[in-house]
Amino acid sequence: MRSVAAALAAFLLGCAGESGRPAESASTEGPAPADSLVLTAPGGVQVWYTLSRVGVAVNGERCVDRTLEIRRGDTRVQVPLLYTGSPPELVNDSTLRARLSSACLPGDSYLVDLRSGRPVRER
Repeated sequence: MRSVAAALAAFLLGCAGESGRPAESASTEGPAPADSLVLTAPGGVQVWYTLSRVGVAVNGERCVDRTLEIRRGDTRVQVPLLYTGSPPELVNDSTLRARLSSACLPGDSYLVDLRSGRPVRER
């Protein structure tokens, strides 16, 4: 067991920069963007950008994709598994359209129910 711990310690030291701290990785991008209001809908519904991730295009350029959260009073509903790089559009009083983003490229459009947060791929 001691040899495993020693090997792990040696590995971690090897990953350290000159200061003895772990070297910065490409995923370290600073603080995450703050939540921000992106859309309002009838009935006091608000759609907010919340979580974020950094995307990297094939040419090396970086972008930030955001998740959506639907807020109505004290109720908050996360839209699952949908990171977008472009603002969502209000379709009607109960649905929004959001475009999936991956590697800084727009993908399929999804219709999102403003009550449940459930995204369904648009055909």
